[in-house]
Amino acid sequence: MSRNNRELRAAIAAALILPAAALAQVDTSDWKCEYCPFEDGYRAEVDAGVGYVSDDAARFGNGTGQDANEAYVGLGGSGRYRNGGTELSWYAEDLGEESRVLNITGGRPGKFELGLEYRELPYRLFDTTSTIFTPSTANVLTLPAGWVTAGTTGGFSALGTSLVPVDIEKDRQVLEFGAKYLPTRKIKLYANYSRQQRDGTSMMTGSRFTQSTYLPRPVDDYTDQVNAGARFSVGEVNLGLAYFGSFYRNDVDSLTWDNPFTSAPGAEQGRLALEPDNDFQQLSLTGVYRAATLNTVVAFSTAVGRGEQDAVFLPFTINSTLPTFAPPRPSLDGQVDTSNYALTITSRPYKRANIKFAYRYDERDNQTPVSMWSRVITDTFSNGGAEANVPYSFERAKLNLSGTLKLLDTVKVSAGYDRTELDRDFQEVASQTEDSGWGKVRWRPTSYIEASFRGGAATREIGAYDTAVAVSLGQNPLLRKYNLAHRYREFAEFNFSASMPEQPVSVGISYLFADDSYSKSELGITDSEENRLSVDFNWAVSNNASLYLNAGSESIDAIQLGSETLLGPVWQASHDDTFSHYGVGFAIKGLNEKIDLTLDYTRSDGETEILFTGQSVSSIPLPDIESTMDSLRLTMNYEMSERMDLNFGLRYERFETSDWALDGVQPDTMPVILTMGADAYDYDVWVVGIGVRYRIGK
Repeated sequence: MSRNNRELRAAIAAALILPAAALAQVDTSDWKCEYCPFEDGYRAEVDAGVGYVSDDAARFGNGTGQDANEAYVGLGGSGRYRNGGTELSWYAEDLGEESRVLNITGGRPGKFELGLEYRELPYRLFDTTSTIFTPSTANVLTLPAGWVTAGTTGGFSALGTSLVPVDIEKDRQVLEFGAKYLPTRKIKLYANYSRQQRDGTSMMTGSRFTQSTYLPRPVDDYTDQVNAGARFSVGEVNLGLAYFGSFYRNDVDSLTWDNPFTSAPGAEQGRLALEPDNDFQQLSLTGVYRAATLNTVVAFSTAVGRGEQDAVFLPFTINSTLPTFAPPRPSLDGQVDTSNYALTITSRPYKRANIKFAYRYDERDNQTPVSMWSRVITDTFSNGGAEANVPYSFERAKLNLSGTLKLLDTVKVSAGYDRTELDRDFQEVASQTEDSGWGKVRWRPTSYIEASFRGGAATREIGAYDTAVAVSLGQNPLLRKYNLAHRYREFAEFNFSASMPEQPVSVGISYLFADDSYSKSELGITDSEENRLSVDFNWAVSNNASLYLNAGSESIDAIQLGSETLLGPVWQASHDDTFSHYGVGFAIKGLNEKIDLTLDYTRSDGETEILFTGQSVSSIPLPDIESTMDSLRLTMNYEMSERMDLNFGLRYERFETSDWALDGVQPDTMPVILTMGADAYDYDVWVVGIGVRYRIGK
């Protein structure tokens, strides 16, 4: 367990002991209240149970921590205590698992409130990976004893006996404290603090110019955030003043590893800098003015912030055979100033019409000094040149105008116009604008039937594409990055919903179409089209039973042109992504007056087809990327008595994938890349659980 993790758990334990001890001393014999919605007293529900997972599956445990073939203990519940206007409530979920949540809130409603929350979130990626490296310290990876280097992975004679399993997974722990105080009805003060701690192992690559190695990267960092402010109400004006601070610290700021490939003298090790410590602080002022006589609301916000990064630089290289270069300064001295301003005016000039005006301006001003830096290529050799750091900045302004008019009692029309202007520094496109317009018609002939159609178009224009900047970055001057290219977009959306007045049935249908054309791009993405359809059906069979059905599909098609030279396009790639899903389920309450039963089943399918054509393209096509998931959930609750319920749960999940980037790729499959041998997901998992819920108090 990392040092930061131990400190975090100690703080949590101290914070939880005091409320629990105080509650244990409460005398509940004379709790009473004649006017409170919840009478003086204490009531709670406590859940306890055990579950069993049938197989190991990393992805199945992502978010829950149930990634291993073993039993899991579940413990949770909720409770509330009130005495003379003072309240204390708590909520807990999955305390016996790695996705636990605990929340405690107390105070006097309308006067003050204190809150504490702790939660954990497990992130599971792969449990089929292995590595040859052993961490000798927190940020140094060493080769096993007796390792034999070679120019390619085929020459790693000790690979088979050196591989050890390593799971790619992280855990996040979040601790939050909050306080609110209302000295008067028109003033509210608040302050919140949170710490997010992350630890585990992720995956990254270490390049050796023409060779590369997948590395098990240790993760041990945390972020502290503070959010405090005040809100005031003065007549028809509400004002808010706030401070926000974010402070990131990384206890593993670099990674050094032994080179498993044959290397030049002095290049037996490589090193990478990881995320540096950094801070961001911001002050903001917000306000809302409501002019009731004019049916108008004016809202504004302004915020100024500063981000700073001043971590000490690592040396240019750890290769002792290379010339020693001193950095132009000991640290980056990075500073980015941000400004955000927004104004929104909404008004109803008369009862059938609404209009809205909105304007927002954002600026990122990078004040980091520019210097010339020597270049060392992957701790192997120096190219003898120097390169300047680039302090990217931008300014963005967005204008929005929209309005709604009720033509008839059953028909409402809306329209809007948006314009976005963006100016950048040190990029291929210095300035660009995007204009978009849309219209919407809503028809509601009755209170239970509604249909709407929305359509529009958008055009993004660029001032000029600076090919000199592209060439300086080693790019083909004909390439147009999709976010910097001219684009024309068309979109349309249709929605329909109906609830039968005489039958407990509701239906919903939605369809979306979008088409993007990058007609002025010679290389890069040139076309993209998306179609999405979904259907929902719900039926209240009786007062105690309901049934639902849903289905949907989505397709995304794109065309990309490329070249291996500085000439025009010599190959084309078409990407066809299709996804579909459907689900069915029902719920029955009060079966035999004591049993509640729910059942849910969903199925999802995905397929990606990539077709290449061109003179430099292999005649062997890429295999399709496919995935299929089936998920079934069954829960039953049996009321044993007024205070006790018996719960039973059954879950099944099957997930199969076919991914050519992972299938059959062992650590030594590629001659110049040593991988960790991750497998594509393929698992069947059953989970069965039983538990008890007991109610105490009033």
